[in-house]
Amino acid sequence: MKFGIAPINKGVASPDDMIAHAKLAESAGVESVWTFEHVIIPLDYESRYPYNASGRMASEPETNYVDPLLALTAIAAETATLRLGTGVNILSQANPLLMAKQVASLDFISKGRFMLGAGIGWLQEEFAAMGTPFEKRGARFDDYIQAMRKVWSGEVVEHESEFLSWHNFKSYPVPVQTPLPVHIGGNKGKAFERVARYGNGWYSPSGSVAELSEHLALLRQACDDVGRDFSEIEITGVWIMRGGLDSIKRLQDIGVHRLTVPIFAIWPDEGADMIKKLGDEIISAL
Repeated sequence: MKFGIAPINKGVASPDDMIAHAKLAESAGVESVWTFEHVIIPLDYESRYPYNASGRMASEPETNYVDPLLALTAIAAETATLRLGTGVNILSQANPLLMAKQVASLDFISKGRFMLGAGIGWLQEEFAAMGTPFEKRGARFDDYIQAMRKVWSGEVVEHESEFLSWHNFKSYPVPVQTPLPVHIGGNKGKAFERVARYGNGWYSPSGSVAELSEHLALLRQACDDVGRDFSEIEITGVWIMRGGLDSIKRLQDIGVHRLTVPIFAIWPDEGADMIKKLGDEIISAL
């Protein structure tokens, strides 16, 4: 089992703290750090957060959300083996050509340590602020992933679609990794079909064995439906450091490959202590 910590970029008091936590994670045997993304937090919003019964996200408008790619670039410069993931970036509201360039550059700078976690988004007010239509965000996401892979190929890009008109150009550097891992987040709507068609991994917001088992069955069926080998997909779940090694084994037995621990969401003032605990009591024991 691999372990990540998240969100390394949210609520940070200073860049020094963020870097120190990342370096401590690397020394503790943590495989990866992951970011969250919101460009803005509205003072009020009608959109419902889909992964909380309240429909509200646990962030105030004044919460520091360091841009994920900038945060991971800073961390890349101060670490050597730590993998770097976005968990997740809201691809449907971004400029996909700029995103493709930034992603390839970060993988280049980090010498092949980047993982793009991407989702379709849920906060309509943020899309409006970004000047991007909220409608058809799923179709836009699917198109963007396919188009971005063409950019990363290093070949001449030709991509004409409902959303994009890209012709007769190349973009370098290309990613070090081939393919660059794309982890698609979420468990609503067409999420499983999207992972089966376009993902190298699934970034789940759940840590429940029962819920993950149900969702993995749906993902396996989605893979069968499109002729995809389910074993190719890396599964990332959530673990809140309860249940000890037995709970980890249960998650591993159902097919989870990585667990992200939301240290800075649950223990914002005890980050260093919890990273050490994860390393000393869990990772070293496996």
